[in-house]
Amino acid sequence: MRSRLLPACALAAAVATALPAGGCGSADDWSRPHAKPTAVGTPGPGFFPATSPAPEATITPRPGSWSGVRPPEGYRVVLLTAGEDPQTRTLVDAVTEWAEEERVSLKTVTATKPDEFVPSITKAMEMKPDLIVSAGNDLVDPLALVSANHLDQQFLVVGAELAEPTENVTAADWAGASFRGEGLGMSSTYDPASFTPERAARAVRAGVAAVLTGMTGIVVRLD
Repeated sequence: MRSRLLPACALAAAVATALPAGGCGSADDWSRPHAKPTAVGTPGPGFFPATSPAPEATITPRPGSWSGVRPPEGYRVVLLTAGEDPQTRTLVDAVTEWAEEERVSLKTVTATKPDEFVPSITKAMEMKPDLIVSAGNDLVDPLALVSANHLDQQFLVVGAELAEPTENVTAADWAGASFRGEGLGMSSTYDPASFTPERAARAVRAGVAAVLTGMTGIVVRLD
């Protein structure tokens, strides 16, 4: 696995504005003490592979096997996003709807141009969430640069994946949604039409279930 060093000048750049989204009330006050989150419920048969997956492995859980796992109320999530293409918007909507349904405390950091990509990740980490969910292919390369230097922060990439994820980066994608970074081949042919609301919603729930149950640093591939 390659080591990646993050240039200090990149981290010192201006950051994208963080906007609160989803939910209200005291759960959104992240300055208060916060216990380490634990999963509510357990996965169904076929979620965990027969043997513990190796780092960077790809698993294909049984459809719906993640449905019994939910985040605790007030789970702190930053939605990190870049791009206005329909695929990214579908992913953003899926994360937002999941957060509302599960009473997750969700805040959003949006990067609108390339020089904001790395600073936006820094801004998200400074908020100290339980999980950072990334939506948008433009963030894959910046995440590969930054995430390996911050192993105490959990990341979930939906609709894409990192080529060499560290233990704190989990991905949830499917055939047609496996962008791994500029200049790298994809494990399946990219298909914009595959980004349906239903598939994106499943990816979010399956990916979060993997993180909550400690199965991180892998790719969760949906059928």
